[in-house]
Amino acid sequence: MKKELLAPAGDIEAGYAALYYGADAVYLGLKHFSARSTAANFTEEELNDFTGFAHSKNKKVYVALNTVIQESELPQLLASLDICSRCHIDAIIIQDIGVARIIRKKYPNIEMHASTQMAVHNKEGALALKNMGFSRVVLARELSLSEIKDIASIPELEIEIFIHGALCYSYSGLCLFSSLEYGHSANRGKCLYPCRSEFDGEDSKKHYFSMKDLALKGDILNIPAISFKIEGRKKNALYVAAVTDYYRRILDGKGCDRNREENIKQIFSRPWSKFYFHGKDKTVIEPDFIGHRGLPIGKIEQISKGRIILHIKHDISRHDGIQIDVPGQEKPFGFSLHNLLVNGRNVFEAKTDEKVVILLPPHAPMLQKGLTVYLASSSHVKGDYDYKKPKSGAFLQKQLIQVHVSIEKDKITASSEKQKVEIKSAFIPAINIQQAQETIYKVFSKTGGTKFELENLTIDNPEELFVPISLLNTLRRDLYAKITPEIHTTSIPVIDEPYRFTKSGWIIRTDRVECLSQINIHQVDEIIILLSPDFQIARLKDFPKNKIRFALPAVERCPIRYTNIIHKLLDGGYKKWEIGNWWGLSILPKTGIDISFDYTIYTLNTQAIQEAKEHNISRITLSVEDCLENMQIIAAKSPLPIVMPIFQDVPLFTSSVCLRRHSCQSCSREEKWFSFYHKGNQYSALSKDCQTMLFNQKSLCYAAEAPKVSSAFYRVDFVYKDYLPEAAAAIWNKVHSFEDIEEKIKGNLLSHGGF
Repeated sequence: MKKELLAPAGDIEAGYAALYYGADAVYLGLKHFSARSTAANFTEEELNDFTGFAHSKNKKVYVALNTVIQESELPQLLASLDICSRCHIDAIIIQDIGVARIIRKKYPNIEMHASTQMAVHNKEGALALKNMGFSRVVLARELSLSEIKDIASIPELEIEIFIHGALCYSYSGLCLFSSLEYGHSANRGKCLYPCRSEFDGEDSKKHYFSMKDLALKGDILNIPAISFKIEGRKKNALYVAAVTDYYRRILDGKGCDRNREENIKQIFSRPWSKFYFHGKDKTVIEPDFIGHRGLPIGKIEQISKGRIILHIKHDISRHDGIQIDVPGQEKPFGFSLHNLLVNGRNVFEAKTDEKVVILLPPHAPMLQKGLTVYLASSSHVKGDYDYKKPKSGAFLQKQLIQVHVSIEKDKITASSEKQKVEIKSAFIPAINIQQAQETIYKVFSKTGGTKFELENLTIDNPEELFVPISLLNTLRRDLYAKITPEIHTTSIPVIDEPYRFTKSGWIIRTDRVECLSQINIHQVDEIIILLSPDFQIARLKDFPKNKIRFALPAVERCPIRYTNIIHKLLDGGYKKWEIGNWWGLSILPKTGIDISFDYTIYTLNTQAIQEAKEHNISRITLSVEDCLENMQIIAAKSPLPIVMPIFQDVPLFTSSVCLRRHSCQSCSREEKWFSFYHKGNQYSALSKDCQTMLFNQKSLCYAAEAPKVSSAFYRVDFVYKDYLPEAAAAIWNKVHSFEDIEEKIKGNLLSHGGF
């Protein structure tokens, strides 16, 4: 099967550049619900025009509506889906299962792709989404080639993987750092990228979580995926053109072109990495500098009187951009090259291997010999990626319409799309009826600057009358002026009646049941235990079986590790389960058990909750990054019981990137904590079992506001951190009385939906 090269388009210029340089498909966002909300994104007219052009070249267009949606936004979502339908896009990339439900019910002809924001990282997760109607799954970036091959073996499911571009420290979809700390949610397309910041840690101040860029290069030829995706909806057309061109050549069997690779690095590039494609790699972080680096062209050999001297490994020209890594500075020092000397002469251009003298600007920092010099932008490269694009509006796709014309002795009527116009006049028999009919057709075929195209015309003219062309033109203009482009008029899909409960309940979630020893269990309706593969069932001997629910973790790269413990618990009569990722739907039995959703499966609207119900989910958990206003709305309308977390140490991110400096071979994989500081805040990072989680030192606490949400259950979490029984009991007694703890964070709870 032909491999698809999928390129990004943050605006229409990048889209045209992508197609010109060999993309088979382009993915883009609209003005709403895009995970890159700060990109320019597309208007309806631009999308229509661009999709028409792409289809004329047998290329595809995918729209990313890949954010989580709040209840009040559902009408606007329907409007965005209408745009996609009218513009005949090829697929929609989705994170929110509420969006999936609406598409399946109201737009069944639109193909659904599961976004990487859904954090699919194993075969079981991909199978679950296939069963939910997704034709393609965009895999998590963290996977190795062997893991990709395993998932790609699923019949009749397309696999899409990222091959080039920026990397997140966290699994996509599982990062709440920007949201809970700064009020800008990555799951809502507004990430501020705090992971790129400098933190004070055990190795002094560094960028401990700032990733290199992904660049799989020629390795893509060994991948059994159907679609190879380039990241970069916030990059310009020049970058998109260069990267698309580079990978097009690889897929066409022309190999990795070094010159084109150097071009990409000059346009925009952090240091490149293959992440975990070939297995664990301790070098995927760039701790000392952030941002665009450029192409290394040499090292400083001498410094003298505001000048640096070096032998260059690449041609450079006056007005090129130069950057130099300066120890102690967070970003490289950059400047435009205005003065360039070779053999004592001022030159416009210097060639590879020449010894050059570069005059530094007056504000240059102290430099030293041995520092790397980078070519950060090249005037030559900017001219190497010209592209052709059509005239604006040339490929607008018009709405096909049916027109009926009826002619009587005293009037003529035209109707279409429930609209009707008529002109009264006296008409005489036609001398040539065939010519008269042809004239009517020609007149109504002239749709001009309208958004319509005549698909079919029927004429009712039993007395074979003649109509002057001037009247026909007036009739056509009046009719087409009354027709509006097709708008989806059906309502949002119906959901079941709201779930009604008689009283609120209380839940404790923990990974250490021993910490509950001083809590009055009679006050607790349910205990959720975060399961591990080596969990000892004997630890539950003091707890009533009917109060126990087992939770599977959000991330598990090897689900088979859980097979034995799951079977033991099921055989032992434990029938209540909770999942935090789609893989849980595949590994647990389809019937005979009770499955609930944790908050990491996002359900911020009633369509998502109804979708969960239709897959036999018994209850959902409100998102910890949601606001109180939306929580109240969906709690009142939810067709399922809901759980509101009111105390929790929330992982700000969940990552496969390890903080430990020693080799993987010598690692015990046991729990280890690290401390970090940033802008007055203290953070703790847990490294365990090849996974890293970051926590604010303060816990999330919504206890005081909880009574304002008509929850079926309120949840208190003692997970990840090692709570002593006395501390856990003190917290429980306080929040159980709807009192906040003293040191707390509130996240987005008190915002008004803008996070």
